[in-house]
Amino acid sequence: MDDAQLRTIWLQRQMPDRSALLGQPLQSLMKYTLAKRVKQLGKLAQVWDELIPDCIREHTALESFNRGTLTVVVDSASHRFQLQTLLMGGLLSELQNRFAGALNKVRLVPGQFYSVDISGSPRYEF
Repeated sequence: MDDAQLRTIWLQRQMPDRSALLGQPLQSLMKYTLAKRVKQLGKLAQVWDELIPDCIREHTALESFNRGTLTVVVDSASHRFQLQTLLMGGLLSELQNRFAGALNKVRLVPGQFYSVDISGSPRYEF
C-alpha cells in the first residue's frame, strides 16, 4: 500500500467530530423563550412596585411568572402574612386589572434573597 491509501484508511477510521456549536440554539432559546418571560416579568415588576407598600416590598423578590402564576419570595413570616392579607383584601384584583397579561394567582414562598449583588448594585433591574 502506498501513502495515499494508508492515509485514506486512517482518515476513515477516525472518529467523526460530533461537537456542535451552541450559538444558534442559545440564540433561539433567548429570543423565543426567555425574552418573552423577562419582558412579562418586567411589566409585572413595574405594577408590583406601584401597588405594594415600601415596607413590604423591600422584603419580597419576584422569582418567576409561569402559566399565570406569579411566584414571590418573602423573607419573613410576618411580612408574608401582611402580604397575604393585602392580596386577599383586593390587591390581587388590582394587580390583575393593571397587568395586561393573564395573572391568575400569586404564590408566596418563604426564602432568603439579596437585594444587592457583590458589586453593590441592585440585583434586579427591570
